[in-house]
Amino acid sequence: MDHRKSSLKDIYAERLGSRVGGRKSSVAEQALEKAMQDNVNYVQSEDLNDADRRLAEMGYVQVYKREFSWLSCISFAFSISGLFASVTTTYIYPLEAGGATSAVWCWLISGAGCMCITLSVSELVSAYPTSGGLYFTCKYLAPTNWMAEISWLCGWMNVLGQTAGLASTEYGCAQLLLAAVSMSTNFTYIPTDRQTVGVMAASTVLHGILNSFSTSFLEKITRSYVIFHVGVLVACCITLLVMCDNKHDSAYVWTNPVPDAGWSPVGFSFLFGFLSASWTMTDYDATAHIAEEIKQPELKAPWAITIALTFTYVGGWLFNIVLSYCAGDVPVLLDNKLDQPAAQIFYNVIGRTGGVVFTVCAFIILSFTGMTGLQAGARTIWALARDELLPGSRLWYKIDRRTHTPIYSVWLLASACIAINLIGLGSYTAISAIFNMTAITLDWSYCIPIVCKMITNRMEPGPYNLGKFSWFINLCAVAWTTFVTIIFILPTIRPVTAQNMNYCVVIVVGVMAFAVAYWYIAGRKYYIGPRVKAQVVIGEEGSDESPVEKSEKPEFL
Repeated sequence: MDHRKSSLKDIYAERLGSRVGGRKSSVAEQALEKAMQDNVNYVQSEDLNDADRRLAEMGYVQVYKREFSWLSCISFAFSISGLFASVTTTYIYPLEAGGATSAVWCWLISGAGCMCITLSVSELVSAYPTSGGLYFTCKYLAPTNWMAEISWLCGWMNVLGQTAGLASTEYGCAQLLLAAVSMSTNFTYIPTDRQTVGVMAASTVLHGILNSFSTSFLEKITRSYVIFHVGVLVACCITLLVMCDNKHDSAYVWTNPVPDAGWSPVGFSFLFGFLSASWTMTDYDATAHIAEEIKQPELKAPWAITIALTFTYVGGWLFNIVLSYCAGDVPVLLDNKLDQPAAQIFYNVIGRTGGVVFTVCAFIILSFTGMTGLQAGARTIWALARDELLPGSRLWYKIDRRTHTPIYSVWLLASACIAINLIGLGSYTAISAIFNMTAITLDWSYCIPIVCKMITNRMEPGPYNLGKFSWFINLCAVAWTTFVTIIFILPTIRPVTAQNMNYCVVIVVGVMAFAVAYWYIAGRKYYIGPRVKAQVVIGEEGSDESPVEKSEKPEFL
């Protein structure tokens, strides 16, 4: 047994060295000693299937049941974008930025940049398929002396971005459902902030309950989602085109920007149209966070991400074209009582009943996004807790004995989303700033490992890889993220007031400051990067002892 423990100590010692990124040797040794207290699961190679063996080689023991198939993986990845609902709720941004023309061209351009991120993320997921997602890849890609710090920052950015993203999704669910109710009354009923927050809380609790069931149950209800979603999208596009009697001509849609945001020159205002696609095509690695619940994750997870986001790109562009042709009078559309121009288009073109039907469909689709987002986010919290990154990690790492799912992580995330959205009772400006940080923190949590890969060139490609185009696509992904981040932090409307100011930059800086401060106060004393929870024993080694001498499986409830 001693030679095994020595091997584990060598692994950690090599990672830490005498000092790590400015940590004094005494602090590094303290973190090493804490890590050495972990129990390690020694497993025989021949007892594992390919996916479990690869997971053990990366240092983890298999806990979840691998239930997700090809269809359910693609459906899961597609549900994260919530294409139909996301375009419906964000169509106001390109419309304000430059009218119908902005919606069409900005989606085409922004989507291309997002696809570079998609392909880069998929490549890394194939190489390192774990519930930690791209955070975990820092273990192999980051410079050795800075691996712990980079992993720490990447992990916090990812989990906080997912939390803010889920909160915005749940709030959007409430807005859509109440918009449908308002539409059914011919807008005589206008929902209040309290009613929106109340419906949001109910929606979040429902999704928490669903995520408390087994992986098999989640796989079954996720599987058919993609069919429903595509059916709604196609039906809506056809219905709008058939029933709209006063379509705009092509010159108006493609060549006539009509900015309403107050920015000058028009070209600068036009840039804000990029926000809709960037908000829709984000959380790229959500499918990676359920990698340990997928059969053949090194293939299914990256291809599901690529297929789903490619359809989102193309389908979203076509949907924006249809909405733009059927938009009608844009200034009137922007002045609607619900601040939901797309829902107003449904109402104007199809009538009250049709408008209610498609708005409710958007609510159902976004509700699925909330459910799958909560599943991915809970797995992220669980994975970070496995590596002792979060306060209370021992609690969030617990697995329910009946469902084999991380119940505590599910309800921690659900509670955090409700708490964030309660801010909406006092100030929608404040809560929108939190929502706006989602794409920035998530996209940079992907770009950090991508940049590390480009610098160190240490990645061992998985079966899905970009070959000789990898470095160029990675560069485009980082360049696009840098560019769009600048747009994300600017106020979308001028003149700027306290009510329409974009406080996103304050929130993002606050998040970064928290992560750095917490690292120096506590994190560096115990966190050394992704832990080693399992080691593979090959052949006869360890035959004198049980293949599993020590178990580091999470405690079951």
